[in-house]
Amino acid sequence: MFGGTSTAIITPFTKENEVDEEALRRLVDFQEENGVDAIVPCGSTGESAMMSHEEHVRVIEITVDRARKAKVLAGAGSNSTSEAVMLSKRAEDLGADGILSISPYYVKPTQEGIYLHYKAIAESVDIPIVVYNIPGRTGSNITADTMLRMAEIPGIDAVKEASGDVRQIEQIIKGRPKGFEVISGDDALTLQLMRLGADGVISVASNCLPKRMSDMVRAASEGRFDDAERVRSELSPLFESIFTETNPIPMKYIMGRMGYGNGRPRLPLTPLSDEGKRRLDPVLADMGL
Repeated sequence: MFGGTSTAIITPFTKENEVDEEALRRLVDFQEENGVDAIVPCGSTGESAMMSHEEHVRVIEITVDRARKAKVLAGAGSNSTSEAVMLSKRAEDLGADGILSISPYYVKPTQEGIYLHYKAIAESVDIPIVVYNIPGRTGSNITADTMLRMAEIPGIDAVKEASGDVRQIEQIIKGRPKGFEVISGDDALTLQLMRLGADGVISVASNCLPKRMSDMVRAASEGRFDDAERVRSELSPLFESIFTETNPIPMKYIMGRMGYGNGRPRLPLTPLSDEGKRRLDPVLADMGL
C-alpha cells in the first residue's frame, strides 16, 4: 500500500515564520511530477513537533487537497495516546490515505504500553496505520517481537523502520504476516533493506531529488539491483551530508535554495551552520542543486 518511494516533506515557512502555503502546494506538485508514490506531511522532517495543532491539520489539509496522483500518509503521532487518536481522526476526516504514527517519545513506555498505544489508535480510525520506529528520537525501541505482535492488529499495515538495526529489521521482514509492509526510514540503508525484502522508503533525500530516489527504489523493487546500486552510489554523498546536523536542518537549507520556503527551521532547531554549509555546498554543486 505504501511501498515504493514516499517523501517525508519539509514544511516550508515564510519570512515571518508562518506556514508558506503557496510553497507547500508547489512542493506537492514537484514531488508528483517526479514520480513519488506517496507524500508524508507532518513527520519529523516536517517539524510537526514545532507546529500548533491548527497548523498541523492545515498542512495535512493542503497536502490532501493538492495531491492528484500520490497517496498522502499523514503524520499524526504523539507521546500522548489521546492526542495521537485525535490527530489520527482529523487526518482521516481530511481524506488522508493513511497515518504515520511515531512511537511515543520522551515518556519511554514499556513494550506493552507501546502495543496498547497503537491498538487504541487502530481502533479509532478506519484507514491504514504505519508505525514509525525511530529510537534515536523517541528514546525507546519497538522490538521485533512487539512489532510482529502489533502487525496482527487490524489496521496496522506497515512499519517505517529507522532503528538502524538491520538484524532487527530482517527479523520483522522474515516474521511479518502476509501483506504487512516494512519500509525503510533511512535513505542510506534503503537498498540494503530492499535486498532483504523491504518494500520501499519514506525518504528525506527525495525532497530535493525525488526522481532519482524513485528511480533507485523502482529498480530495486523490479529486481534490477545493479541499476539501483548505481543510483545509490551517485546519491551516497547526499545521504551522508543531509544528516551533518539534525534533520531537517540541512534539508531546509537545500529546499530554501530551491525556492521552497525560507530555508530555516523553527526553534529550537537552528539554521544550518557555516561549517555545515561548507560541507554541504560542494555536494549540492556536484548534483546540480
